[in-house]
Amino acid sequence: MDITVDKIEHYIQMLGEMSLSFGVNFLLAVVVYLVGNFIIKRIVKLVEIALDKKKVDATLHSFLLSILTTLLKAIQIIVFASMIGIQTASLIAVLGAAGLAVGLALQGSLANFAGGVLILLFRPFKNGDAIKAQGYVGTVEEIQIFNTILKTFDNQRIIIPNGLLSNGCVTNINVNGTRRVDMTFGIGYEDDIAKAKDILRSLIEADERVLKDQAVDIWVGEHGDSSVNIFVRPWTKSEDYWGVYFDMMEKVKIAFDKEGISIPFPQRDVHVHQVEK
Repeated sequence: MDITVDKIEHYIQMLGEMSLSFGVNFLLAVVVYLVGNFIIKRIVKLVEIALDKKKVDATLHSFLLSILTTLLKAIQIIVFASMIGIQTASLIAVLGAAGLAVGLALQGSLANFAGGVLILLFRPFKNGDAIKAQGYVGTVEEIQIFNTILKTFDNQRIIIPNGLLSNGCVTNINVNGTRRVDMTFGIGYEDDIAKAKDILRSLIEADERVLKDQAVDIWVGEHGDSSVNIFVRPWTKSEDYWGVYFDMMEKVKIAFDKEGISIPFPQRDVHVHQVEK
């Protein structure tokens, strides 16, 4: 009977020591957890201030803060669990293996995600820019984390994965504010080149949309199969590009017809020889 009582007292003593040790570790873990909350908030706040100074896109801004907060919280929970005696090594291994499996299964999506982060961070284009990419030309309506949405000039909606945009060639058409309007007009070989150039220059100078502080290049560019081709290179604001281009196509045709300047079309001379029998 005495042995049983001694054992019970021993177990009670061990239980008390374990409870005291666990209680101390638990209280210490709670303190560390609360301090961690304060540190996490400070880190997130500092990162938020840095992103505001860099003028990072609002979509990327909130996404990066969310990712950072989640990562820090996960570390905080792992530290808390470790301090109260929970074995975290196997948990971390399982989470790592699961993350690897998910990463391999979603590698295309992850590439698009990484591309979206790069686009939002380095801003090769922004909402409202006209771009040419992946065989499409249109205005950027929205830059999402995984895709970029374009609206073409004939009002089609195009969704392009960001992985393709970040790894491919993208032409930002109107980022510089001004553009050179490249036009070519052909005249006949028998027509007066100087007269044709004077007509072209007068039409260009009469258009108020053409920038007057930029030189207008007008020269003979090539001798074609059926025409002498004159290159015309005025400058205009990006939003006036197509208006100047299409108006010049019409005005030049009318002016050339009025002044007797021909606009040749491809033709072929056929010579027929009669063979006497």
